[in-house]
Amino acid sequence: MPMNRVARAFWLESPGHGEIRDADLPSPVEGEVLVRTLFSGVSRGTETLVFRGGVPESQYGAMRAPFQEGDFPGPVKYGYLNVGLVEEGPASLVGRTVFCLYPHQTRYVVPASAVTPVPESVPASRAVLAGTVETAVNALWDAAPLVGDRIAVVGAGMIGASVAALLARYPAVRVQLVDANPARAELARALGVDFALPADAAGDRDLVVHASATEAGLTRSLELLAPEGTVLELSWYGDRRVSLPLGEAFHSRRLVVRSSQVGTVSPARSGRRTYADRLALSLELLADPALDALITGSCAFEELPEAMAALAAGETQALCHLVQYDTEGH
Repeated sequence: MPMNRVARAFWLESPGHGEIRDADLPSPVEGEVLVRTLFSGVSRGTETLVFRGGVPESQYGAMRAPFQEGDFPGPVKYGYLNVGLVEEGPASLVGRTVFCLYPHQTRYVVPASAVTPVPESVPASRAVLAGTVETAVNALWDAAPLVGDRIAVVGAGMIGASVAALLARYPAVRVQLVDANPARAELARALGVDFALPADAAGDRDLVVHASATEAGLTRSLELLAPEGTVLELSWYGDRRVSLPLGEAFHSRRLVVRSSQVGTVSPARSGRRTYADRLALSLELLADPALDALITGSCAFEELPEAMAALAAGETQALCHLVQYDTEGH
């Protein structure tokens, strides 16, 4: 490290405009680690919403990332999918690859308790998916699918695809990934699940997991349910209002719409699992190479301002956008 310990960080200067800034890096004290970032990931749905300035003022507190600096709508340093190498800290962690809920930055100092070692069976580039898989784990704790269930996952983005990948491991569960983009059929094949366009999706589902963040997707999710079925809503709409057809057969079929959010450990496991337990489990699940199918775009760290703008504008259709770092000399 240079003596002045200056890192580089991505900031949202104002809605629609990102930039790379210098960041003063403190020396780690006892109980802290210095991490050199290897890869970070753009959580496309949330981060592009932040980039566009779409976080409602009422949610500024709830939407704060663990190591966020600044405030919405900007300037703000935001992000939470970071994998790096511990350069300084406790002997048990030095030289280890770790995951941390840290923004896009070349190096950073955090408490040792804030990092989770990545299993040797998981490549560092795939480990950036840990936060996304953690959302899927929490969702399935909430949904509690049963052996032999018929399940649709509507929305084949990062979250929906992660849920489908985990559901594919359940005994005798029939999973169909539903998306308006026919190109997502290839992703479904890679994950080992069926695929359908919304109009062709199979109905009479015991459970529908909705992750398309669209009104049409949520409406279609209700249509696909069997009587007494549940839609587990994983989408977050920011400042957008959503209308639903709660007339017609919604009441007579006794349908349920239930939200799930990764900010708290599911009540189904909160008495026996901590946040750290949930994250460690998610990293273990990433040993499956099929999950590489979720990483479909990449850029160098210095290119992130332009890449984020393209993602927010819909010009780039990557699921997880991987950010690659070369921090030597920074």
